[in-house]
Amino acid sequence: MSEHLLRVEAIQSFYGDAQALFDVQLEVASGEFVTLLGRNGMGKTTTVRSIMGIMTPRHGRVMFKGQDITGWPSYKVARLGIGLVPEQRQVFPNLSVRENLVATAGNRLGHAGPWTLERVYSLFPRLKERAKNLGVNLSGGEQQMLAIGRALMTNPQLLILDEATEGLAPLVRAEIWDCLQTLKASGLSILIIDKNLVPLMRLADRHFLLEKGRTLWQGSSQDLLASRHDLRESLGV
Repeated sequence: MSEHLLRVEAIQSFYGDAQALFDVQLEVASGEFVTLLGRNGMGKTTTVRSIMGIMTPRHGRVMFKGQDITGWPSYKVARLGIGLVPEQRQVFPNLSVRENLVATAGNRLGHAGPWTLERVYSLFPRLKERAKNLGVNLSGGEQQMLAIGRALMTNPQLLILDEATEGLAPLVRAEIWDCLQTLKASGLSILIIDKNLVPLMRLADRHFLLEKGRTLWQGSSQDLLASRHDLRESLGV
């Protein structure tokens, strides 16, 4: 792995007076596939919101490509090269599949071979079949494909997925994992939240485990396999 693309340095984030994160730290190197693990309510989504500028940490720093982006507005974070597939997908319900994909599309970083409609349709043929359908009329799996495709159309350097396969049928879930394996092979940096440890351990370079808003543990898939029994309660498995 090369230099760290993303560094979260001891961030503390709050909802009003209630502290949700206590010195959370994690890193994603260029080309690395990293997971953020933990039971529900342990601070995973809050960490993502803090990275994306949806909320501002009161202490600590979020560094991206060596630049301090702590508290930047989310649209600036996205333009810098971070694509988000949010929890519950949040596709535009009254736009068609095609309109959802092009709405925020761009290649601001000038990537060679950028993501285009045809490239997304090649990754998810079902989206091409449903190109004229409104987002509200898609199944949950199709909406997740659309949310991933929409994020890819921004041509990010880092893709963040919050609950990548939550609530999806097994066949659709397998399709999403195949997609993520393809994206990893392309060299895209990925930070993912998900509860399915088997595919995560197959794909991930490193894992970070949160417990009550703190970084409890970090290590490789081999380390996680060796420590899985001790970490079972924190993993929620």
